Amino acid sequence: MNTILRLTGSAALLALAGCSSAPTHFHTLVPPATSPAIASAAFVIDVQPVNVPPQVDQPALVLRHGASGVSVMDGERWASSLGDEIRGALAADLSARLGTHDVHGLPLGKDTQVVRVQVDVRRFDSELGGNATLEAAWSVRGAKASADCASHVTQPAGGNYDSLVAAHQQAVGQLADGIAGAVRSVAAGQSPACR
Repeated sequence: MNTILRLTGSAALLALAGCSSAPTHFHTLVPPATSPAIASAAFVIDVQPVNVPPQVDQPALVLRHGASGVSVMDGERWASSLGDEIRGALAADLSARLGTHDVHGLPLGKDTQVVRVQVDVRRFDSELGGNATLEAAWSVRGAKASADCASHVTQPAGGNYDSLVAAHQQAVGQLADGIAGAVRSVAAGQSPACR
C-alpha cells in the first residue's frame, strides 16, 4: 500500500511538473543607480515620451533573424513598455552626463531654463549572437536654439538575453552621448551640428 501511495504521489508530482510553464524573465534598459547627480547645470531637461516602431512595441522581446524573420520571446519581457524603458534610460544617462535632472511632467518656475528632448526610434533590432541596433531621429529644443538630428548605433550582442539587453543599454548610452552634446550647445543658445 505504501509503495502504491509513493508511486501515485510521484506520478502526481511529475504530472504537475509537466504542466508548469517556463519562468518569465524581466529586463530593463535603465542603467543601475549610481550616486545622485549633483545639479551643476544652469538648465534642466524634459525628456519627452519616446516613440518606438509598432513591431517591437510590446511587452516581450522581439528577436530578428535572417532577412525577414522575427520571434516574439514570451518568456523574456521588458519591465515596462519599450518606449518607457528607452525614455527612462535616456533620462538617467542624460542627467548623469549633463549634471542636471529630467523634469518631465513636473511643474516648473517661469524662469527655469528647460531644454526639451524628443526621440523617435525608427529601428530597434535584437539579434542573439549578432547585434543590437538602434536608429533614431531626435530633436533638442531650447528657448533660443534647436537641433534636429539622427543617430545609428550598433553594438555587438552576445548569445544570451542578458548580454543582448546590455548591448542595447550601451546603444542607448551612445545615443545619449550625441544628444548630450547637442543639449549643451542648445542650452548655451547655439544651434549645434549633428554628429
